[in-house]
Amino acid sequence: MTLIIGLLIPLLGTILGAAFVFLMKDEMSLRLQKTLLGFASGVMVAASVWSLLIPSMEMKSGEGAWSVLPAAVGFLLGMGFLLLIDELTPHLHIGTDKPEGMRSRLSKTAMLALAVTIHNLPEGMAVGVVFAGAESGISNISLASAVAVSLGIAIQNVPEGAIISMPMRAAGNSKWKSFLIGSLSGAVEPVGAVVVMLLASLLTPVLPYMLSFAAGAMFYVVIEELIPEASEGQHSNLSTIGFAVGFVLMMVLDVVMG
Repeated sequence: MTLIIGLLIPLLGTILGAAFVFLMKDEMSLRLQKTLLGFASGVMVAASVWSLLIPSMEMKSGEGAWSVLPAAVGFLLGMGFLLLIDELTPHLHIGTDKPEGMRSRLSKTAMLALAVTIHNLPEGMAVGVVFAGAESGISNISLASAVAVSLGIAIQNVPEGAIISMPMRAAGNSKWKSFLIGSLSGAVEPVGAVVVMLLASLLTPVLPYMLSFAAGAMFYVVIEELIPEASEGQHSNLSTIGFAVGFVLMMVLDVVMG
């Protein structure tokens, strides 16, 4: 039951954030959007370091200087994997009219959904791999630590859900359509988590690589998407404050619950 709840918590965070479209009459303020983008970035970076990269190295601690190899290789593979998906998948980021990836005849809504899927996939992978590590019994990841990662991802999914649904509403979509698209944006996370867990159970020796792979994938999203959006234009100082709060919150959750 704990496992099921842990896998679903991030999705609930996204749904809660998407529901903001029913509570806020106007478009989300730029100040709030910048703060939330920074917060999400801070949570993802802290989760990558404390819950993924460090456990990856600790699992190979008996190999001396070579203990860093799985973390380094997996991290680079994760970055490369997301880069490849980003280049091949036709998608459209909110607030822009220029599609990225391969040319296609997909609708604007479909390309927006694909952009969110690319964004959320690494988070689902991260949740799945930490639970796989906790279940394996061969890593230093406790079940409480895995739940902390799930909770941290859920917390940062709240602003993400709002950041998706609110602009959809401002673009002229109905509240229910905006809420539905915002909520479905998080559906890929539990799916990705289950797939990664199944792979990890079959390929236990590569678990350290999978941990760092998820970290690299999350770092790619932060560097390529979240930080540029949070830093450009006005009120970038608020995104910096949001980053600090998100980072510290995730760090504390991992240490206290781990």
